Amino acid sequence: MGITDREKGKSNIFFSNRQKVFHHFIQPSIPSPFPLTLLLMVTSAAIGGTLQYGYNLAIMNAPTIFIQTFINETFLERWDHQLEDYQVTLLWTIIVSIFSLGGLAGALIAGPMTISFGRKKCLLLNNVFLMSGALLALTSRVAKSFEMIILSRVLVGINAGISMNVQPMYFGESAPKHLRGAISLSSAVFTAFGVVLGQVVGLREILGSESCWQYLLASNAVPGFIQLVTLPWFPESPRYLLIDRGDKEACINALRRLRGCEVQNSELDEILQEQAATKGMKPKQPWELFSDRSVRWQLISIIIISSAMQLCGNDAIYLYASYVFKEAGISSDTIQYVTIGTGTCEFTACIMCNLLIERKGRRLMLMGGFVSMAFWAVVFTVHLISWMPYLSMACIFTYILSFGMGPAGVTGLLPTEIFNQAARPAAYMIAGSLMWLNLFIVGMLFPFLVSELRQYCFVPFVVVCLLSALYVGLFLPETKGKSLSLITQEFHKLNFKANANTMLLLLLGQC
Repeated sequence: MGITDREKGKSNIFFSNRQKVFHHFIQPSIPSPFPLTLLLMVTSAAIGGTLQYGYNLAIMNAPTIFIQTFINETFLERWDHQLEDYQVTLLWTIIVSIFSLGGLAGALIAGPMTISFGRKKCLLLNNVFLMSGALLALTSRVAKSFEMIILSRVLVGINAGISMNVQPMYFGESAPKHLRGAISLSSAVFTAFGVVLGQVVGLREILGSESCWQYLLASNAVPGFIQLVTLPWFPESPRYLLIDRGDKEACINALRRLRGCEVQNSELDEILQEQAATKGMKPKQPWELFSDRSVRWQLISIIIISSAMQLCGNDAIYLYASYVFKEAGISSDTIQYVTIGTGTCEFTACIMCNLLIERKGRRLMLMGGFVSMAFWAVVFTVHLISWMPYLSMACIFTYILSFGMGPAGVTGLLPTEIFNQAARPAAYMIAGSLMWLNLFIVGMLFPFLVSELRQYCFVPFVVVCLLSALYVGLFLPETKGKSLSLITQEFHKLNFKANANTMLLLLLGQC
């Protein structure tokens, strides 16, 4: 049944009265151009959050030979049996790849944790998994147990899976509209910084030597400890406080601290509108989103773009880099220093994307990133066929730059911008699960792609990048500087386009 004018009037009066109550607590003022508390909160959350993802990926490169030797020596001491090379490689592959399965588990439990504990407390509790994993890694050598390393990687993976979902949500809900893209994109900046930091700490001169590999694997506890000490001093997500907990005073205090000034009426009105739109709605489960037509194209968008982020071949490029550097004539001792350049490329690109995203928009950055990656993957394939090693090295760096300028930064922001408060945790669970699952698949299948397709091994990634760019160009609305209600209206046209066409045909038939 439709809503009568009288009911609409009552609703408007009710909403207007609620606004007056809230505006009683606030005074108009000029926003601070440099919200220091917000920036410090971002730094604190990210150091123990998405930085861990990049860091824990990077630190596994340096101790490869040392841990493989440790596995073989452990087997020999326990059972007086020497493992074959392929058996050692298999166990090492499990140690590396199980990080992704831990991340998948973390992504699945992140949604319920954020609903129960809130965004900030969830990040703090997440350090339980990290510290436990670091302790297992630290004591594995003394205990002579490679199984402890495997379990450590699972726990660290769970930590990364939770932080990769919760941190962008926390940032997106805490940032003002004009800084939402840049603040949310800082998650990707810290991920890339984590890669560079892991590569530097993994140098033989620091912790990448045979005698220190257990300290290298446990060094991820340091950023976690920094977060535990600093993050409690910062406020919870204002949207979570008002919409989920209904605590208006806490929301206003959080906004005041994060903005460095009195709360703006327009910003509070926007949160109130979202609260009114989700009033009486319980947090949705992931499977409920699949049957909800009102979020059909939002869901399709995050499924495609989150999958493409891993299936685009960026992680495969990292795996291929050492081989290309070696074939280019770079000595084995020097490769570890050159490899730092790959992480530095992504870090630099993410910073550039952070500066451009609020000017150029999400769609352009995503499309440009995918198209550029496809181009350089084609050039890389041509160079592999003709084998021009130094040009192949240049392709690796430009490919990583293209990834950092687009998919690396924008992908994590989308669920915050296109889903409401009730559906957002479930959307991040789906996006995060697909990201980790596809990372695992690429890690397991890429060696077979290389052996079967040889120099054409990057052709599947070209197809993924082009199809992803085409989808973004055709179906993804621009979200830059828009409120959730405006973004929802644009998706509504896609979600109910078939219904509108059917009604038009019926009206024409009646005429």
